[in-house]
Amino acid sequence: MRLITSLLLFIFMTSCNQEVKKTLKTYTSVSVQDIYNDSISVRAIELMGDGTLAFAANNGAYGLYFPKKQQWATGTQIYDTIPLHFRAVAHTTNDFFMLSIESPALLYKTGDDGSMKLVYKEEGEDVFYDAMTFWNDKEGIAVGDSVNGCLSIIITRDGGETWNKLSCEQLPRAIEGEGAFAASNTNIKVLGDKAWIATNNGIIYFTANKGVSWVAIDTPMKNSEVTQGIYSIDFYDEFNGFAIGGDYTKPDINTNNKMKTSDGGTTWQLVANGEEPGYKSCVQYIPNQDAKSLVAVSFKGIAISNDGGLTWTPISDEAFYTIRFVNDSTAYAAGKGRISKLVFTE
Repeated sequence: MRLITSLLLFIFMTSCNQEVKKTLKTYTSVSVQDIYNDSISVRAIELMGDGTLAFAANNGAYGLYFPKKQQWATGTQIYDTIPLHFRAVAHTTNDFFMLSIESPALLYKTGDDGSMKLVYKEEGEDVFYDAMTFWNDKEGIAVGDSVNGCLSIIITRDGGETWNKLSCEQLPRAIEGEGAFAASNTNIKVLGDKAWIATNNGIIYFTANKGVSWVAIDTPMKNSEVTQGIYSIDFYDEFNGFAIGGDYTKPDINTNNKMKTSDGGTTWQLVANGEEPGYKSCVQYIPNQDAKSLVAVSFKGIAISNDGGLTWTPISDEAFYTIRFVNDSTAYAAGKGRISKLVFTE
């Protein structure tokens, strides 16, 4: 019995040591293969649960890519004579959603007959929606610029069939002109019951209960111009997060545009201040890398960090607006006129 106990203890300790010694990848390069080309601007892509890639863009364009067959199914959404411009998409297990930016803001979901069904409409001079995502198959959220003194936040609790806008009494008061950038559909990040929303004024809106109550958190990424602020936010887990931005009109400025948190967004610290990269429209953690590896993209190229965002290395001049990871080495990215498959290597 003593021999068996000792053997089990040895196996357990060996397994623990192997876990601790897991080697993380250090990426230094990326290959880019276009899989879709068209005269559109794509700022919103979404990986569905079965690996299918979905997108929506300007000119009412939207579609699905089936990687196993390497086939596309595309369509155009028309509303009267309005040229719809989509920059926010989301999905549940069974449905795909896309939301147009300007008034009238139009939110569509997959219909029973295969066409897109209009489930929310909002009109107004200041209406402008920026990003959308789901906590689960029933509860989802979208954010837009401030109207009547608060951010525009709509929430569904029934799988996207109906959406309700939060009143300003339920939200922190917005700074004048506060909103979000519809640059990559990454102004919102959800994990568990939590959500973080990043604004152009360098404020993080946080809810721990799926949008029932909110707090506004100041960060060091303040803006001095309307084109500056936080463009993208991501969390690896409920503690480690990263936000990036800058000024797309002055993309080489690299001060006060990158910050990280290790306490769930309660406090934020500027990193790589005065160092590369400058403006980026989207940042994403690479999966299974213990919050060490991040990739940021913009029309100025692709940059990577292998130390949690403390330092960054430009690895490509390829221009993209947004990126989503399939696994710890493969991603899809989209930009002006194209959607591409990216493979990162050491």
